[in-house]
Amino acid sequence: MTEGVVKLNILQFSLIYLLLIIVLIVMKRSRIQQSKLLLWASLRMTVQLVLAGWLLTYIFQHQHWAFTAVYLVAMLVFAVVRVLSKVKHLNHRFKWIISLSFVFAGMFVLCYFVLAVVGKSLFNPQYTIPLAGMILGNAMTGVNLGLKTFCDSVKDRRNEIETLLNLGVHPREILLPFANSALETALLPTLNTMLGMGIIYLPGMMTGQILSGTLPTTAIMYQIAIMVAICASVALTTFSALHFGSQTLFNSNLQLND
Repeated sequence: MTEGVVKLNILQFSLIYLLLIIVLIVMKRSRIQQSKLLLWASLRMTVQLVLAGWLLTYIFQHQHWAFTAVYLVAMLVFAVVRVLSKVKHLNHRFKWIISLSFVFAGMFVLCYFVLAVVGKSLFNPQYTIPLAGMILGNAMTGVNLGLKTFCDSVKDRRNEIETLLNLGVHPREILLPFANSALETALLPTLNTMLGMGIIYLPGMMTGQILSGTLPTTAIMYQIAIMVAICASVALTTFSALHFGSQTLFNSNLQLND
């Protein structure tokens, strides 16, 4: 018989922060000048998660479709803003394409998972909100990696691109290898995670369900399903952003914009 998850009191919870002292010591001995960043990141993470916990508790206790919808919109907006803040130099059309990629590709995967796989209403906060967090969060990371790789490649090989344009090569053919390479970079972390699951480590969703008393077999099925969904969301969102957005880098004369 499995037991329910142990509820941590404030003292037990506070003990985990002692591990940060070890991290600070390691960073100091390794001459890594990121102590302030570590402390700020830890503080910000704690505050954000505590606030999210209070908000989700209220939403779960007062279930209404509008609460779930507003929370989903907030998650989408935050994900898009985080990505766009890393690529401020891109043109407005490219940024709009990135935003729409999150809305359509990310929400498609989420809707398919909740409605078809789980069989629950999209406005059921117990399933939709945590699943959206994993799907959109990983898509955000993937798009960030893909865009950085793509933009760096275009910048480093700008002269080569302009030479090919002068020779009459179509922009789509020139940028396709850059977009494909960037997509591969975006997918690799997810693929590597999938390779190590079950042997090297037990992932977060599965561990959380087991701790809460869920049967390991049920937790395994959920974990496999969410990893496939994450892989699909990263692939679709990054592919859409790169392959459609890259075409905005050229003007009507098929010249590379600044």
